[in-house]
Amino acid sequence: MQPLESPLVPPERVNLGSADPDPAALGGSLRFALRRWGVAQTLQLLRWAAITGAERLAMELRGLVLRRRTQEVAAWRARSLQRLVATLGSLKGAFAKAGQFASIRHDVLPTSMTAGLASLRDRVPPLPFSQVRAAVEAELRAPLESLFDEFEREPLGAASIAQVHRARLTSGESVAVKVQYPWLEGSLAADLRILRALLRWWTRRASPARLDLDRIFEEFARGLREELNFEQEAGVAREIAENLAEDPQIVVPAIIPSHSTKRILTMTYLPAVRIDDRDGLAAISVAPSAVLEILGRAYAMQMFRDGLFHADPHPGNLFVVDEPAAGDRPRLLFVDFGLSRRLDPELRREMRLAIHALLKRDLDGFIQGMQRTEMIVPGFESTVRRAVSSMFEELSVAGGALSADGSRVLRLKDQAKLLLQDTEGLQLPNDLLLYAKTLSYVFRLGDELAPEVDLMKLTLPYLLEYLAKREP
Repeated sequence: MQPLESPLVPPERVNLGSADPDPAALGGSLRFALRRWGVAQTLQLLRWAAITGAERLAMELRGLVLRRRTQEVAAWRARSLQRLVATLGSLKGAFAKAGQFASIRHDVLPTSMTAGLASLRDRVPPLPFSQVRAAVEAELRAPLESLFDEFEREPLGAASIAQVHRARLTSGESVAVKVQYPWLEGSLAADLRILRALLRWWTRRASPARLDLDRIFEEFARGLREELNFEQEAGVAREIAENLAEDPQIVVPAIIPSHSTKRILTMTYLPAVRIDDRDGLAAISVAPSAVLEILGRAYAMQMFRDGLFHADPHPGNLFVVDEPAAGDRPRLLFVDFGLSRRLDPELRREMRLAIHALLKRDLDGFIQGMQRTEMIVPGFESTVRRAVSSMFEELSVAGGALSADGSRVLRLKDQAKLLLQDTEGLQLPNDLLLYAKTLSYVFRLGDELAPEVDLMKLTLPYLLEYLAKREP
């Protein structure tokens, strides 16, 4: 999600006095009823399947005379995946989230699919303003004109479960309003039934290494339910703000309780520049290296000290506040805490023990930890042991786990993805995969924005503090 825009291009402001009349109640329309029943989703997925199947049939018939059939198959697969991504994006909600979830499951899907599904993090088609108005009024139980002096019709960003609009309260305060798509809660049960059926079809078709796909699906469903609860997101944002309050260069928007519910989240708005907007940063005299140092501290504190972290560090969620003092002391603004995670204390303990085992090159201890957390499918212990042993040897040649710089960390991340793809019987908890993905995103941002900054050096004190803790 991209709830803020660069102040270099001021957004259009719309006076609510000239707004269109309110539409009929959202819940009464046939369109929303079909979505709640699962009909609309099924029809769109069947359309994708029909087009894909028809192309495959035509390709097979042409293949009788084509000489380069392998290239034809590859092109067909690429088109099918692109069309699937578009379908999931248009369905939004659970389907877009399922695609994003699948994009990090390198133990289940091949790289060609995970890479394609990763594009679902980008913007999706927004809702018409009439539906946004109806959703806000239904949740806040008042006409939009009485709630806001201004409310922009065009969203600042639209993502899988919500879109964000800039607005101004009657008090004059500028805010960003995150509006959940109105059908999501009502259609969640049907969405999950359809996705579970698709998973069972995939299991019968591919049966990847006898993984516990039911457990993986339940992790996805639990995370999705949490993400649909904006009250929980507001609580997470407040807690992360408190955790990072010691650093005045880190900013988390304040929640406006009077204009927030389970499906509407209103927070303060600050003019800001995206972290990857080099021209915008130059205009406010901010060096990318200075921003990256703040980012490294912020994530080191969240991930190694607190155990609660913002898990979506792409440039659309990270900004530099545009203010007169930015050139001397820039402030980093975090937005969108929907995808955040609090690691289970037992998982944090096992992660610490695993790093200790890695540093001591204790292969047995490392494998035992994986077994305690059910990361190894029964019957595949020897296969996983061989793969992990190979990883230990690779780290030994590289000089150890703590000696890597940012580029080396990214290469290790790519090797870990291959390990997941190529090792039968290896299944990691989704929270651990999300943790690893978040760290890799931060290091990739560092490599792109300011490769001269040693993020590993910045994060090392927090990592060592985490490793020095003793278990009860």
